[in-house]
Amino acid sequence: MKTGQAGLSVVQVNYAYDNGLTDPDELLARYYTLTGWSDALTGAGAGRVAVVQRFHRDAQMVRNGVAYIFRRAGMAAAVAGRRPAVAHVNGLIFPLQTWRLRRTLDPAAAIVVQSHADGGAIGRAPRLRVLGRAARHAADAFLFAADEHAAAWRQAGLIADDQPVYCVMPASSTLQPIPRDTARGESGLRGVPAILWVGRLNANKDPLTVLDAFERCAADLPDATLTMVYGTGELLNAVRARLDRSPALRGRVRLAGAIPHDRLAAFYSAADLFIVGSAHEGSGYSLMEACACGAVPVVTDIPTFRTLTGGGSCGALWTRGDPESCARALLEVARRDLDGERARLAAHFDRELSWAAVGRRAMDIYTHVLGARYSALGARR
Repeated sequence: MKTGQAGLSVVQVNYAYDNGLTDPDELLARYYTLTGWSDALTGAGAGRVAVVQRFHRDAQMVRNGVAYIFRRAGMAAAVAGRRPAVAHVNGLIFPLQTWRLRRTLDPAAAIVVQSHADGGAIGRAPRLRVLGRAARHAADAFLFAADEHAAAWRQAGLIADDQPVYCVMPASSTLQPIPRDTARGESGLRGVPAILWVGRLNANKDPLTVLDAFERCAADLPDATLTMVYGTGELLNAVRARLDRSPALRGRVRLAGAIPHDRLAAFYSAADLFIVGSAHEGSGYSLMEACACGAVPVVTDIPTFRTLTGGGSCGALWTRGDPESCARALLEVARRDLDGERARLAAHFDRELSWAAVGRRAMDIYTHVLGARYSALGARR
């Protein structure tokens, strides 16, 4: 068998189950990374591409030449029936299912397992550690958004020392920038610079440190505003209390709340800077969307954000939990030529973060993993 990319057949396997999703179209709309990844593979030159998804009933459909197969049971057999060169399992939290899949597939087929988190689930799931250690060699390779994310899984024994890890973002964004005047009219963002937050108001995202930093910048950025978009507000009362006791923040921070996803492109496109204070992120979807629409990132120096910003070459990185570091980064980026920053960010996104880039990277990884598997099989014969 050849290991080149042309005609390579791939099946994505998704064991995640949500009993609230009862319609296949609704499921694909919610799990948009399944369709995005599949279309990206097709665009990168893959041959047959399919998705096998756990569902409450059996169903099948075809979109853009990709077969979507929904199964209540028998997922391993459904995958094997497609005779893939590569089976791509979403999630490291399904070791038993991945082991069963290995026993069902043709020995020449490779299995890659993709993480969609940064390792936080390990400590909360002792059973996962036991099963993961027993079943880890069912996989030929593991995919992470950043090298550092793999460390916790290796330490827990779910990835062996000799098993390869590859870095690739698990998703991209289809959002497109819209003209700034139009975007500002639709979003209501004002200010110079206009700073945007998109993320939950929780301890991980750390809005209070960001507010402390913005307050420190108030005198140096007298026309700046901060708009906060959030779907959940665990710390909303604390945020409101912080605003109430600060004359420098009152009137300059807008709590926009939840915004429908189809309206977010206007917010990102209207913003000059994008900020969030995350301590950890598996994928960083809001930052990805900000980059797609030209909002220059001023984000914490964590592995996922280093990957997304090219090591801080786009925008700036700051030390999480440190308002002084955040304030310095805000001031430094705000004083740059932001039109030039947006142009560099657009080029970076197209080259490194777009679905086309993700598809090319995935195909390169699959080809390399298949080559290693064929070599190992040949050596054992």
